[in-house]
Amino acid sequence: MDGTIVDTEPYWMRAEVALVESYGRSWTTEDAMQLVGSGLENSARILQRAGVELEVPEIIDRLTDEVLEQIEVAVPWRPGARQLIEQLRSAGIPIALVTMSMRRMALRVAAAIGPDTFDVVIGGDDVEHEKPHPEPYLTAAERLGVAIERCVAIEDSQFGLASAISSGAATIGVPLHLPLQEGPTHVLWPSLEGTTVTDLTAVLNRHHGFRVSAEASR
Repeated sequence: MDGTIVDTEPYWMRAEVALVESYGRSWTTEDAMQLVGSGLENSARILQRAGVELEVPEIIDRLTDEVLEQIEVAVPWRPGARQLIEQLRSAGIPIALVTMSMRRMALRVAAAIGPDTFDVVIGGDDVEHEKPHPEPYLTAAERLGVAIERCVAIEDSQFGLASAISSGAATIGVPLHLPLQEGPTHVLWPSLEGTTVTDLTAVLNRHHGFRVSAEASR
C-alpha cells in the first residue's frame, strides 16, 4: 500500500521526525529511509533506540494516528495505481491489499478508492510475522482462495519484494524512494502508469516459466 498505491512515506517521515524530536533527539532523512518497507514493530524498536521513550504499541499507535490525520487532508495516489485496480475489478479478478501498516489505516485507504474494492485486506496487525517474512502474502492468498503461484504481487521496497518472492507469488517491483535490485526472481517496472491486466498476465506466465526451469534444473 504505502509506496505502491499511495505515496505516504513522506507522511510517515514527518510523523517520525515529530516523535523523535519531541524527546529532544534528531531524526534525518537517512534515518527515515532505513524504515521504508519495514514492519511497524521493527520500526518502533529502531525509534526506541533513537530515544523515543514509549512502548512499541504506543509508538505504532502514535505514528498511525498522525499519518491518518495527513491522509484525511489528502490521499497521495501513485500514478496508474487506481486505474489498474479499476481494470482488475472490471475483469472480475480478486484483489488483496497487503500492507504492514495497521489494519485501520489500510481500511481507510481502501475506502478512499471505493467500497468493496479489495476482497481481502491484510494489515501488519493481522499476521504474526511481518515482511520480509512470506506470511502476509501467504495469508492473503489463503483468504482469497487462490494458490499463491497464481497471484501477482506488486511491491515498492526490498522488504516487500523479499516477502512476495519467498511466498511464491509472481512479483513486480515498482521502486519509489529507494532503488530495487534486479534479479531473475522478479520484474521491475518504472511505474504502474499505463499498465494493464494483460501486462500482469505476462508477468504471471513468465513466473511460471521460471519456476518450471528452476524445478527442471534440480
